[in-house]
Amino acid sequence: MSSPSAPDPSRRTVLATGSALGGALLASGLPLTQATAADRTEATPPAGDPWRTVLDDANLVWQRMPTAWHEGPFLGNGFLGSGIYAEPGAASTAVRFNIQHSEVQDHRPEFGSLFGLARLPIGYFTLEPVGAIAGLDWRLSLRDAELTGTLTTDKGTLALRALIHNDRSVLAVEVTASEGERGFRWVFHPADAISPRAAFKPLPDGYQGNPPAQVADHDGITAAVQPLMAGGQHVTAWQERTRGRTRTLYAHVAHSYPQTTALGRALTAVRRTAPLPYPVLAVDHRAWWQAYYRKSFLSLPDARIQRFYWIQLYKTASAARRDAPVMATSGPWLEPTPWPNTWWNLNAQLEYWLIHGSNHLELDAITRALSEFRDNLAQETPTPYRADSLGIPRTTDPHLVNGAASTLMGYGVGVPGQDPPTPEVGNLTWALHNVWLSYRHTMDRSILRDVLFPLLRKAINYYLHFLEPGPDGKLHLPATFSPEYGGDSRDCSYDLMLLTWGCRTLLESAELLGVDDPLAPRWREVLAKRVPYPTDANGFMIGADIPFAKSHRHYSHLLAVYPLYEVTGRTPDERALIERSLAHWVGFEGALQGYTFTGAASMSALLGKGEDALGYLGELMTRFIKPNTMYQESGPVIETPLSAAQSLHDMVCQSWGGVIRVFPALPAAWADLVVHDFRTQGAFLLGARRENGATRWVRLVSEAGAPCVVRHGIAGPVDVRDGRGRPLPHADVGDGAFQVALRKGESALITAKGDRPDLTVAPVRPNEDAPRWGLPRI
Repeated sequence: MSSPSAPDPSRRTVLATGSALGGALLASGLPLTQATAADRTEATPPAGDPWRTVLDDANLVWQRMPTAWHEGPFLGNGFLGSGIYAEPGAASTAVRFNIQHSEVQDHRPEFGSLFGLARLPIGYFTLEPVGAIAGLDWRLSLRDAELTGTLTTDKGTLALRALIHNDRSVLAVEVTASEGERGFRWVFHPADAISPRAAFKPLPDGYQGNPPAQVADHDGITAAVQPLMAGGQHVTAWQERTRGRTRTLYAHVAHSYPQTTALGRALTAVRRTAPLPYPVLAVDHRAWWQAYYRKSFLSLPDARIQRFYWIQLYKTASAARRDAPVMATSGPWLEPTPWPNTWWNLNAQLEYWLIHGSNHLELDAITRALSEFRDNLAQETPTPYRADSLGIPRTTDPHLVNGAASTLMGYGVGVPGQDPPTPEVGNLTWALHNVWLSYRHTMDRSILRDVLFPLLRKAINYYLHFLEPGPDGKLHLPATFSPEYGGDSRDCSYDLMLLTWGCRTLLESAELLGVDDPLAPRWREVLAKRVPYPTDANGFMIGADIPFAKSHRHYSHLLAVYPLYEVTGRTPDERALIERSLAHWVGFEGALQGYTFTGAASMSALLGKGEDALGYLGELMTRFIKPNTMYQESGPVIETPLSAAQSLHDMVCQSWGGVIRVFPALPAAWADLVVHDFRTQGAFLLGARRENGATRWVRLVSEAGAPCVVRHGIAGPVDVRDGRGRPLPHADVGDGAFQVALRKGESALITAKGDRPDLTVAPVRPNEDAPRWGLPRI
């Protein structure tokens, strides 16, 4: 089943969209009707290209050899991925180009998602020069999604260019050798096809790795065929072509199950691509990437963080596509890891948050996967409840299958009030919050009608089987599990918060869809009679039986604050509760990890505390982010840097509760900032500029004609004008916000009264220089 959300655009569509965003919305210098240039309400481009400027500035550089995956360049297209670094134990003689693929997995559900359904390592190429490696000068171009540069040895030089083609899913590496290096070679090393978790945890009884790959020549194309014990295969096929002094490697990976068709597909892909010289192959690849970035723009005066942000947009499109598997914890770049599949108790949710504000819904695999594999969600629910309930386990494969439910092989959904298995039951509801965000940022009713409402209805229905009145007249939940804290608790905050959000969202959705649902009275009863969230002197508790009393990286007990925005500090007491809970949570050192600090930054942004938010991001950068902006907890874990980009979004714009908040939590050091085509809830595209610590202008374009309430942050009286410079009626709704009526396609420009600011979209000047990401020369 295809996703009901907006169709994945073709390259032609993306190019047209990019042109429109970079042209029509960034209008030419011509006056609009009778308005003067100063009265234009369209943002205009500067003489240079702002996207090119910020992207080139954000390029990663290597002037020292990367020795691990978290130091080196990385390429990908959502399916095929390659991490590049020195061959371990042979740093002076070989460079590794990993070959991994997000669809390559095992198919033995009897051994669970952690072993029998795990992603499988494929292997790697080594680039082996003639001489000993003496130095390198590499650059990863974000704009073109290409690695370029030179490898120097004591025998000469190897100039290389490398990409993973956006459409063809082929790794292409062009190498031009000096005379002394003309004998360099490529060698493929098949990996053992065994769950990466085997290096970290005991093997289940009866589990063993798959047989070795078989390498053979097929009419000039070499292929490593990896047979799987469950049936099917994955195949890496490659060919090297020589053109003058240039030699180009072309490699493709295919996976098939239960058929053995991957070999034919892999050979065909290489056969069709290898005749194309690298410069020809790169043309449409570069065009896709350059159009991708133009869907939004953000520039801020912290050079290190601005570069980090654009690298996350590159990383996301390298790791995610709507039709690709939901990102596993490592994205497509599989390395030794105890986390060889997709995790649903936080990781998947955080991985995709930044696609909304950055205007990249074409990457939304979560909405597509939950819709396509909804029948598997029923099968993962305990048998007595499958007729009317859905759930998602802690870990699944790309088809949302968990397999055996045991702590050794996987983690099932569980049953409230019972253990084992661990009753971790809220993960699907949290994942559906991501679907709700996709709906709210597009106002695409098909997402609401076909995915969110039917799936959320059954996810909440699972809770309703167990919710019971207590002696206090309130509705209570039996013991469930708050992710990662340890121990089961009655009235678990994680589940009560998700249950509350789910019932409120179902009622609002039913009203929007015109559905008279027989369960609506029950949802209203839950909202009216649900027991209050458990709290004590330190703030929110894990649950009624478990106080928050130890270091804990996860904010499972704080979801009502963020990202659900159910508790937002509307009253002094509520604000104090949030502040107390946040301080108590991050006050326990020991178990805190990277995403602790992204969550704390976003919660601080909710409270308008820009300095605190920046401080938490600083802690993240200093303590956890690696030289290439990757992150690890035992193995690669991709969600934390991506969620840091969302924390930046939360500082720049928030749109929860039907109000668009412009620059709600900027630190004083960010006196200048520009954002363009930032997507908000209600399907608005926001442009705004801050100069010398004050907001100069705000522009909103409505894509859906939804109600528009904006807290613009411009001091004093304002002018509000439409796209032709004419005054727009607007009504003050209090708390620094006003409402303006915008139909679909209409825009509003907000400025200080009488002000006619420059509407140019251009990068802001950094406060100070900063080292580039990668491994620049010390």
